[in-house]
Amino acid sequence: MIFRSIARRFSRSYEKMSIQRVISLTFTAVAVVGMLFIGLSLAVRYSSVNQQVQAQASQQVLDQVNLTLDAHLRRMMRVADTVYYRIIKNADIEQGLPNDGLSLLYEENRDSLVSIAVFDAQGELLSAAPLSELKPGAHPEQQSWFLQAQNQIENIHFSTAHVQNLFQTSDNSYHWVISLSRQVELTRGGSIESGVLLVDISFTGLEQIFRNTSYGANGYLYLVNRNGEIIYHPRQQLIYAGIQKENHERAAQLPDGTHWEEFEGEQHQITVKTMGYTGWKLVSVVPVKGFEVNTGQFLLFVGSVLLFSIFLLVFVNSRLSDHISEPIRELERAVNETGRGGDMPELSNDGCYEVHKLEHSIRAMVSTMHHLMEDVIQQEEDKRRSELEVLQSQINPHFLYNTLDSVIWLTESGRYDDAISMVTSLGRLFRISLSKGSRIIRLADELEHANHYMAIQKIRYKNKFEFSVQTDTPIESLYCLKLIIQPILENAIYHGMAAADDDGEIRIRVWREEEEIYIDVSDNGLGMTPEVAAGLLDESRPVSSKKGSGIGVRNVHRRLQLTFGAQYGLTIFSEPDEGTTVRIHLPVLEHPEADGQKGAVR
Repeated sequence: MIFRSIARRFSRSYEKMSIQRVISLTFTAVAVVGMLFIGLSLAVRYSSVNQQVQAQASQQVLDQVNLTLDAHLRRMMRVADTVYYRIIKNADIEQGLPNDGLSLLYEENRDSLVSIAVFDAQGELLSAAPLSELKPGAHPEQQSWFLQAQNQIENIHFSTAHVQNLFQTSDNSYHWVISLSRQVELTRGGSIESGVLLVDISFTGLEQIFRNTSYGANGYLYLVNRNGEIIYHPRQQLIYAGIQKENHERAAQLPDGTHWEEFEGEQHQITVKTMGYTGWKLVSVVPVKGFEVNTGQFLLFVGSVLLFSIFLLVFVNSRLSDHISEPIRELERAVNETGRGGDMPELSNDGCYEVHKLEHSIRAMVSTMHHLMEDVIQQEEDKRRSELEVLQSQINPHFLYNTLDSVIWLTESGRYDDAISMVTSLGRLFRISLSKGSRIIRLADELEHANHYMAIQKIRYKNKFEFSVQTDTPIESLYCLKLIIQPILENAIYHGMAAADDDGEIRIRVWREEEEIYIDVSDNGLGMTPEVAAGLLDESRPVSSKKGSGIGVRNVHRRLQLTFGAQYGLTIFSEPDEGTTVRIHLPVLEHPEADGQKGAVR
């Protein structure tokens, strides 16, 4: 009854209202609701964008710390390799290990090292620098780093931060260290026995890496191992003392990326990044309270703008509503006709200046929309080209690093002919890769690029596999997208050949069927299940960051489809223990098209 009474009163008032009042109130009410909706949408969007920006900033900081920490640990690994391959491998422990070599390495890296030591399988100290006397009662063979090195002999192991109290010091002081340990082979009187190399990394150096990272007032970074044990935390002592808590065990189980958690009654944004060969995880923690402060300030600003806009709208509508009743309907009809795809019709000269101004604005808007649509089409095309160029430019830096490392090893071993051959192949490999900026090259050049790449890999892998190329069709006049075979060969080596026991074989076969070109890259390696093979080309599945993960294969597949269409790309045939064949399908190209468009297809 109450609602009916209100409705009747409103109906009677509406019948008595002038058209000016109706238009003014209607426009004002609709505009106010729209502004409130837009304001709330902006607030929600701002909060979301703020969180995304913070997540991106956290990821960038983690990437930078990861690079710095990775370089620091690699430097320590090179020290361990130098001790093993330059000192231990060239000495007989019956005659004693040369301490001067260890001392020299220690002096060169004393800002990052605490000590270097070599033990036999029973934990007896053979050589050390700078200290050479064990503490009475010390039992290295019972230490976790010693046991890990003995149990997993092919790996390099990193411990958590701990106090190293093995060696006797003049002032009885001990250091916080992270122990790098590995199993080594010792020569005793011509026979080989097992031993352990220990490199104690100064915890201060690692701590300095984190302290030099600027991360704002509220957020912080910490480092845990794969078991959730804290390696570094800015509040490490407080956590060990039980004064503060950290959800580090859960963080160690989280995948890489940004996550949300509620811990100790406080909401946090957690960003996680895994370090490849150590399995350590960098974790950033940002309290959500920092977001709420910025969002509150933004809401206050939006509210002030809305209130001012509403006040201005009521005032303007009351002035102009009596001039825009009939002309506005005419304008509406014209706009509707434009919205159906027609041109903006000419309007009569009736109505006020604002209506004519609105007409001109709409005409300008229609013109602008046409230009914007053309710009969007052009931008989409530019985006497609840019994406192709980014995919084209992905190069595995480890290949160059390992190749140069192999050249150094060959030179030091006196194998100059092999070193010259590898450097020559590397130079020709990169010259074809550059191709004067072109993305479409001769198919013969692409196969030559593959030959040079395999020549390098055969030297690196000591001729562990054979390689052959079979062309069943003339290729002199054919062109293709460059760098489509080498990533597949790389995957074949890492997946099929690296772990194989028998001699391997990798074959390339090229043939033509009408206006289609097919290139098969086959190996007789370990193979894989159909499910794993299908996952290599599935864009929805994440790709591992480790070597041989298949990202190069997916890269080639995507580039082919972006260039020539979804009907082209890769197909993978594989069975466990039977080998793998990756088939490249692309159209016949008989002209070098600079932009790689499908117009190149005959």
